Amino acid sequence: MTIRFETRGAVAVLTIDRPEALNALDVATLRELRAHLADVRDRSDLRVAVLTGVGSRAFCAGADLKGTQTSPASYAEAVFQSTERSADLGLYIRLMDLTDLGLWKPLIAAVNGHCLGAGLEVALQCDLRIASSGASFGLPEAKVGSIPAVSGLHRLLKAVPSAHAMRMALTGERIDAAEAQRIGLVSEVAEPQALMDRALALADVIAANAPLAVQAIKKLSRQTRHLSEVDAQQLTELYWGALRDSDDRLEGRKAFAEKRPPVYTGR
Repeated sequence: MTIRFETRGAVAVLTIDRPEALNALDVATLRELRAHLADVRDRSDLRVAVLTGVGSRAFCAGADLKGTQTSPASYAEAVFQSTERSADLGLYIRLMDLTDLGLWKPLIAAVNGHCLGAGLEVALQCDLRIASSGASFGLPEAKVGSIPAVSGLHRLLKAVPSAHAMRMALTGERIDAAEAQRIGLVSEVAEPQALMDRALALADVIAANAPLAVQAIKKLSRQTRHLSEVDAQQLTELYWGALRDSDDRLEGRKAFAEKRPPVYTGR
């Protein structure tokens, strides 16, 4: 097993556990990660997940290049296959794209050490990113004759100004945690020994909110970013209407009036 899975109340903690490979992602690890994220998606008792890497050297150093030098089939043979089958035929990058999982519960990346290549592409798919002061970030694919293959450039251009994104992608050079915070790639920086405590504290705050509202906010953030204001408002109204008569919305208003913490059930 290369992914540790723990639960702490309503929070799941997923830890990439391949320290000998700087937590690089091979096919088996990606499949484990996806299975655990699907479990988080389907369990009503879990509301938030934190993703990190074991040790202090690396969150994830990228794809395991030692195991991806050759492919058992041509691209044409693999491209029309399912995600699982295409991965067996060499299109392992499809396993790194987590969008097909339909996970609308928030995912927090707690970045300790190197966050490079596919590691950064996975982190960019998380909803919040916090970093230890010793973390580093980069898309080094151009240095090894490739490109960020899991929409890394696309997502980075949405996360930070284009001047910073293009510099990182074209040079392949790394930035440190302070620079990542300055340009908005991470929301905050913590000392290494405090990183997980801070990530879990954020997760607990989110988990205490109304689960349906939290998932609606995440889904809206993904579905409206390319829409016009008119189209975005129409979709927003539909989500607001879906939540209007929920038990949680009624509980939130009742708790506010009674000056007590709300007790949400996800209904």
